[in-house]
Amino acid sequence: MKPVLQVALDFVNLSRAIRCAKEAVQGGVDWIEAGTPLIKSEGLNAVRELRKKFPKKTIVADMKIMDAGRVEVEIAAKAGANVVCVLGAASNSTIKECVEAAHNYGAKIQADLIAVKDVKKRAKEVEKLGVDFIGIHCAIDDQMRAKNPFAEVKEISKLVRTPIAAAGGINSETAPDAIKSGASIVIVGGAINKAKDAKKAASDIKKSISTLKKIKTELFKRISEKDIEKILKKVSTANISDAMHRSGHLPNLHIIASGVKMCGRAVTVRTYPGDWAKPVEAIDIAGEGQVIVIDAGGVGPAVWGELATHGAVQKKISGVVIDGGIRDTQEIRKLGFPAYARVISSAAGEPKGFGEIGIPINICGTKVFEGDYIIGDDDGVVVVPSQKVVEIANRAMSVLEMENRLREEIDKGSTLAKVIELLRWEKK
Repeated sequence: MKPVLQVALDFVNLSRAIRCAKEAVQGGVDWIEAGTPLIKSEGLNAVRELRKKFPKKTIVADMKIMDAGRVEVEIAAKAGANVVCVLGAASNSTIKECVEAAHNYGAKIQADLIAVKDVKKRAKEVEKLGVDFIGIHCAIDDQMRAKNPFAEVKEISKLVRTPIAAAGGINSETAPDAIKSGASIVIVGGAINKAKDAKKAASDIKKSISTLKKIKTELFKRISEKDIEKILKKVSTANISDAMHRSGHLPNLHIIASGVKMCGRAVTVRTYPGDWAKPVEAIDIAGEGQVIVIDAGGVGPAVWGELATHGAVQKKISGVVIDGGIRDTQEIRKLGFPAYARVISSAAGEPKGFGEIGIPINICGTKVFEGDYIIGDDDGVVVVPSQKVVEIANRAMSVLEMENRLREEIDKGSTLAKVIELLRWEKK
């Protein structure tokens, strides 16, 4: 089977999906998928519209059928779908019904093995049940944990003769890997439908599939822990907060130096109000790129100033966050050192030595542990727990990509409310 590029239109608004599909088709997309969110949002009218707009293209309805196979295939096929998707986790009876209904209505069936525990066994079973395609699908939530479908595609391609569709975070750099692994159909979602220019994005991926040469992209990549700080420095604290369901932000902090980015693992300090001994000791303990986070009770006097900052700059420390007092703010701004504090006070305390370093602390109502990631910019500071940082960084990158696409649509003469059909989606 000649390699196929399929775009997954995982929008919730049909107008945005159609706009993206037009660009993607111009870029060389072969098959157009009405994604599950689109079908759930717009119903099978999404399939009808895609059939009307693209009469010569293969239209895929990602129904994710789990029951009532005959009925769901029938209505999708009658709406204009050439390929209908059933979950591999569905019963054999449901899959058989899907296959029989597809034969009756001139459609084909893809069995999507997303979340199937024994993929090898199920792939052989669904092949015997007569499906036309087998989908190896790495779920979005798994992609955020730096997983991809290629290893499974390679294994399954050795066991079945049915054409395989690969889906899960594929972009112009990884699309050749899908083909080399044994996929015949490369399904791409975000790398096209979040792109500023979906036509170019589709064209690059199509070229990478046909030449089996990677085409570099800065976006649409999901990373592992070794690349964490690179991504966290690229996204904003707003992106990260959105990725954490609007949480993680440390409120009521003054931004001392604007226009600078802070990112690094936390060195935690607990001290008594005004006791600057432990905060200064932490400068010697902290490593390059780390952020000193100080719980000083949320009050003054200052436990950090210009001289502490000079030492931190020499150590290449990334910044300081103080639930307490800071002073010498003008000098700290001149040094361009990222600093955030609850209180600005000209008065300093005394170095008494009370407190601890490297223990869990509470900053502005949020628990911070040694090694958590601390990110700061002109919007403030967010804390990302170390055990969730891969997922949150990838989700933040996804937020950034989605906003890039929205911005492009707005710049073509619209507004945010119009683009996302805001009134329609207000809670009833």
